Amino acid sequence: MVAERPGLPASGTEENSAIVRVLSYNIRSLRDDRAALTRVIRACAPDLVLIQEAPRFFRWRKAAERLARSCGLVYVTGGGTTAGPMILSSLRAHVERTEDILLPRTPGLHQRGFATAVVRIGGARLGVLSCHLSLAAAERYAQAGLLLDRLAGWDVPYAVAAGDLNDRPRGRSFQRLAGALTDAWAAKPWGGEYTSTPGDPHQRIDAVFTTDGIEVLGCGVPHGLPGVREADLRAATDHLPVLAALRVPTGA
Repeated sequence: MVAERPGLPASGTEENSAIVRVLSYNIRSLRDDRAALTRVIRACAPDLVLIQEAPRFFRWRKAAERLARSCGLVYVTGGGTTAGPMILSSLRAHVERTEDILLPRTPGLHQRGFATAVVRIGGARLGVLSCHLSLAAAERYAQAGLLLDRLAGWDVPYAVAAGDLNDRPRGRSFQRLAGALTDAWAAKPWGGEYTSTPGDPHQRIDAVFTTDGIEVLGCGVPHGLPGVREADLRAATDHLPVLAALRVPTGA
């Protein structure tokens, strides 16, 4: 499904709010076309990039820093320390603090974690969480609850969480998140809906969620965004990215 696609608002600062662009992207450990990936991220002009499947083994920090530099961004947190989720940002973001979290692990399943940060952008104070939930339904549902607990425990007025949920909108884990947070695509669809797979998009398993008070100005796969080529989307990785423009109040 593709929504009508007026222009997505650019980052900026308004009288009582900041417009923040958030990009969620599973990059499959940089195993695909890195130049295409870089072009896609640059064209999306994000303030925050919430990455899943970041490099996490041999010299993963160098790989993360190279990716950030190539995209005109800076490394914030996560990667090897979170079993994959990572956060990058533009210089527009002032990072107050970070925390890397490893989640309880079910024997025989992959380790999972959250990359989290508290940032200030244009006067808005915002909690940020990147996640990659389990392939196993029961573990995934528990991780969705831990995500909600983390957001509720922050001393911030607003928060955004995004990532690869490994679940569709009607799934229990997706519904658990959407019942407590705003599903940005459902609130203001823009661009494309389906994120998997790039060659045959047929399911939405990647999403951006916000807490109350944040206005979603548009959210979806950036098909047709100036500078984003379909060939690059197919070559960059095995997921399509989700780009959201959010209006976050300032002064809270």
